Amino acid sequence: MTAWLRSTAFNIAFYVNGALWVVLCLPLIWLPRRFVMRLVRGWAGSCVWLLRVIGGIDFEIRGSPVTSGPLIVAAKHQSVFETFALLPLYDDPTYILKRELNWIPVFGWWSVRARMIPVDRGKGSEAMRAMCDVARSEAHTGRQIIIFPEGTRRPPGASPSYKQGVGHLYQRCDVPCQPVALNSGLYWPRRKWGHHPGTVLVEFLEPIPPGLPRAEFMRRLERTIETASDRLLAETAATRTAPPLPETARQRVAELSGLAETGHVVDPSAQ
Repeated sequence: MTAWLRSTAFNIAFYVNGALWVVLCLPLIWLPRRFVMRLVRGWAGSCVWLLRVIGGIDFEIRGSPVTSGPLIVAAKHQSVFETFALLPLYDDPTYILKRELNWIPVFGWWSVRARMIPVDRGKGSEAMRAMCDVARSEAHTGRQIIIFPEGTRRPPGASPSYKQGVGHLYQRCDVPCQPVALNSGLYWPRRKWGHHPGTVLVEFLEPIPPGLPRAEFMRRLERTIETASDRLLAETAATRTAPPLPETARQRVAELSGLAETGHVVDPSAQ
């Protein structure tokens, strides 16, 4: 099967599968939230299976994910992949997501019932306070708060653009934060129809304990995620089966190669 046909088959299966889950399970939406979350994780697991079997994309977990108890999960965001693939790993996860997703018919109903945490990005600091208050309440019931610190998908190798929201969340929730690096954008590029078969690397890094000053936390989070993401990018680019690299990734690999030759160590947060 050619890459284009495989991507087309997966894309169709992915959206049909999602529609079937949200519609056929609709009579169960009013069951207790814990049961609803089992269904949500079931949907996510089915997406992972379809991606592997039809799309030819598997993933490898490195490090030790903290899967239960109050936690912030701050993950690199390069692809649609991490919007569902992380879900089955956690006991009781909730995503920070843009409020507009709750307006999508049927899908939004499930989001509300699963108590995902919406943020109205048009309301600035007011929305930030409201989001942090809800997240603190959810975390203190033992849930895992998944957030993408850059707010939107960015191509592999692009200069980091971390938002202050994750820092406010860290301070307000007062729970550990586990950084997550990955290279999913190499295999499932953002805003692209096609996919590239291979193995996505997802690395769970040492949790950051609560209580750090916000500025120090932000520096540590960005440095930790970007250093690991650079390492995963360079590792993948060096393999014989590497997928085609976007321009941002090619430039970053060249930079890393040049720095390695000169013996310099780069701080990714200074890009």
